[in-house]
Amino acid sequence: MATLSTVSEQAPINDAGIPDMTVFWRPGCGFCAMLERGLSSAGVSYERRNIWEDSDAAEFVRLVNNGNETVPTVVIGTDVYTNPSTSFVLEQLGIEPPDGPFARLFKR
Repeated sequence: MATLSTVSEQAPINDAGIPDMTVFWRPGCGFCAMLERGLSSAGVSYERRNIWEDSDAAEFVRLVNNGNETVPTVVIGTDVYTNPSTSFVLEQLGIEPPDGPFARLFKR
């Protein structure tokens, strides 16, 4: 289950009316790959930040995860989720999971 933190009071909203989203990840993370595959197949755009190459990203992830570099860590607007499922992220964005060959990625 994803954990929730809040980073600020105002959620940035993109032109489509959906909160901006950032996924903090690292190479070799299977949970990150699964989340990104699901988001990609759902057509969701987001910012990616590699915590092994971006020290500010790593510091943020440690700050919201009790000193741990737990990824994926996802920021949607002002909310922070640690290791959320694709279906959970889509739900937070108000997006219906797509049908098709990747439907299994969206099961809870």
